[in-house]
Amino acid sequence: MNVDRIAELLAPFLSADLSHSEPPKAEEACPERSQKPAPSLPKAAPTFLSPIQLESISIYIDILIRWNSRINLTAIRDPEDIVTRHFGESLFAARHLFPGFSSVSSVSSVLKDFDSADDVRVADLGSGAGFPGLPIKIWSPNISLTLIESNHKKAAFLSEVVRALTLTNVNIQNTRAESLTESSTAGAFDVVTLRAVEHFATILPTAAALVAASGRLALLIGAPQQDQALSTLPHFKWLRPAPIPKSRSRILLLAHRPPPNAGNQDTVA
Repeated sequence: MNVDRIAELLAPFLSADLSHSEPPKAEEACPERSQKPAPSLPKAAPTFLSPIQLESISIYIDILIRWNSRINLTAIRDPEDIVTRHFGESLFAARHLFPGFSSVSSVSSVLKDFDSADDVRVADLGSGAGFPGLPIKIWSPNISLTLIESNHKKAAFLSEVVRALTLTNVNIQNTRAESLTESSTAGAFDVVTLRAVEHFATILPTAAALVAASGRLALLIGAPQQDQALSTLPHFKWLRPAPIPKSRSRILLLAHRPPPNAGNQDTVA
C-alpha cells in the first residue's frame, strides 16, 4: 500500500490532543469519587511516522491481506479500513503510552517510573493479528514486546510479520494467557494491552495479573465496557477515557496498578 496514503489516513490518530476533560460514567455512579479531579494524560504536539515506520506498516498490511485469504485474521478486508481501524487505533494507544516522536529513547510522563524505553516490558494479550502490540513496537522499537496468542496459526502469522519487519526483542507466547499467571510471568510486565477479545469480563483479571507493581493496563474497548472494567479492577487507578478518532464508541482506557504498601487509593473513573 502507498506509504503517502498510509500517512494521510493515520494523521488524525497522531495529531489528536492527548488531554481529556470528559468525566467517566462510573463517576456518576460514585459521587464521592468525583470530589478529586481525575488526572489527565499529557499534551503533546502532533507527531509523524518516519519513512521506515511507514514502510513497515505497508509491508505488514501486505502480509496481513495475503494471510487473511487463508485464515481468519480480521473481518476487515479493505486496506484503507485496515489502516484506520487497526493501525490507527493501535498507534493512538502507542502515542498515549509513549508521547513524542517514537524514535526518542526516553519514555513518556505516563510511564515516568521507567528510566528508558529499554526498560519497558510490554505484553499484548490475545494478540491475534498483532494489534495493538506490533504497531506499538513499530512506534517505539526499544520496548521489549511479548505477544500472547493461543491460536497456532495466528502465532505463526505473528512470527512471519516479526521476521519480515526484522523486529528484535519480540517474544511470541503461543499459549493461553491464564497459564502465564501461574508462572514467573505473573506481574512481570510494565504495560499490558488488551483489545477486541472475547469474554472481556473473564480475561480482564488475567490481564491485570500480568501487570507489575506500578505498571499500566491499556484497554482498547467499547465505551459500554468501561464501567465493567472499573468495577472488575477497583484497586487500579484509572485515567480519563480517551475517545478514539474516527469512532463513535471506541475508547482507550488506561489504568495504573498502585505500588505495594500504597494503601487504599481512590479509583478515578
